[in-house]
Amino acid sequence: MPSVSNRPGVHRDFDYKGVIEMTETQVTWLTQESHDRLKSELDQLISNRPVIAAEINERREEGDLKENGGYHAAREEQGQQEARIRQLQELLNSAKVGEAPTQSGVALPGSVVKVYYDGDESDTETFLIATREEGARDGKLEVYSPSSPLGGALIDAKVGDTREYALPNGKTMKVTLLSAEPYHT
Repeated sequence: MPSVSNRPGVHRDFDYKGVIEMTETQVTWLTQESHDRLKSELDQLISNRPVIAAEINERREEGDLKENGGYHAAREEQGQQEARIRQLQELLNSAKVGEAPTQSGVALPGSVVKVYYDGDESDTETFLIATREEGARDGKLEVYSPSSPLGGALIDAKVGDTREYALPNGKTMKVTLLSAEPYHT
């Protein structure tokens, strides 16, 4: 089994047949359901472009652009939508669509894990290993990316395994996996 890497810019590509390929590009793991939901959002935003453009033209015709709040608000909305379109396009272009894990006892993308830190079994945390886009939509469960130092350290860990990951201050922290279960919406 390959070792866990916490090097910046190194990410894992899972094919769920037991093979893990290390690549220098970020691959985002998505279920088919999440991919379809994000693709639908992207399609809606793209189809809304003419509506925003028409609103900007309408507001522009109202007069002096320096004092035209409606024009500036429409331009701001257009900028936000274009940023979201680029974000979704990048995410979907680098996405690997697969099935959610069905295996318990091993930390994989799409797993809800319970851990404790630095040997202190009273200091536990439960979270989902997933992307923010894939993650828990109800906000009740914290989400850690598989490419984050903590998420990356836990990938492929089995219950009882202790791993180390780098903290922002340069120190390391030990984390022990207590449980790993597939996430269900």
